[in-house]
Amino acid sequence: MALVSMKDMLQEALEEQYAVGQFNLNNLEFTQAILQAAQEEMAPVILGVSEPYIPYMGGLPCIVGMVNTLIEHYGITVPVALHLDHGSTYEVCVKALHAGFTSVMIDASHASLDENIDVTKRVTQMAHVLGASVEAELGRITGREDDLVVDEAEGMYAVTEDCVKLVYETGIDCLAPALGSVHGPYRGQPKLGFDRMGEIQRLTGLPLVLHGGSGLPESEIRQAIALGTCKINVNTDNQAACTAAIRSFLQEHPEAYDPRNYMIPAREAIKASVKAKIRLFGSAGKAGGNV
Repeated sequence: MALVSMKDMLQEALEEQYAVGQFNLNNLEFTQAILQAAQEEMAPVILGVSEPYIPYMGGLPCIVGMVNTLIEHYGITVPVALHLDHGSTYEVCVKALHAGFTSVMIDASHASLDENIDVTKRVTQMAHVLGASVEAELGRITGREDDLVVDEAEGMYAVTEDCVKLVYETGIDCLAPALGSVHGPYRGQPKLGFDRMGEIQRLTGLPLVLHGGSGLPESEIRQAIALGTCKINVNTDNQAACTAAIRSFLQEHPEAYDPRNYMIPAREAIKASVKAKIRLFGSAGKAGGNV
């Protein structure tokens, strides 16, 4: 099946109250595991590639080629979107689109609202011409590099009025408002802004995106989905599962030297982690719809 944009899959998720997982690609084994997990669960899936991983994985054309080849090799029939995660500039978003990505996130959340709107609008115009979807961010979803505690993250909630303005002036397809989630491992108990989440979704009408989906309590995941969160980003949990499997194998088999010996168990661990998230998000069995 050819790669698709996120727009239709997220709209269907919004109507049926489930979420589609974005699982980040870190190497070949992550890509294999995520595609196989989605196919086995019959779930639509979003493959995320963060900007720092582009050179690590050999460049944009290499990533697109790998994904398309694996889709053909494994006979993947579920809808798959290839999404640039946290694109920092208009230029990198355009390069990803021209390389074959079917969705991009333009992250100008660090800029002023007017600057964010300006660059996001330009990215959206280009993406829509190519049939691709666009995600934007408002507020600052921080990460472990800042060692942020929950109270500080809560203080950076996106402003509802700004979200409405951004959506209506840019034409984006989904919105990631900062509402207390954090990239990487959480320090303490997160406190998501559910009241504001519901308000933003009602006023914009768009599917919302939750970054930092690793480590959140299942009850909060379900509550976010009920309030219109239709895309949930997961990477840390999958990375942890991969690394734990490798550590365990090498501790038990210190003589091992063939990478397949430990990368195959790592791939299976990633796959199990992805399947568990798909079931939690309610997207299992949803690939037979209109996406």
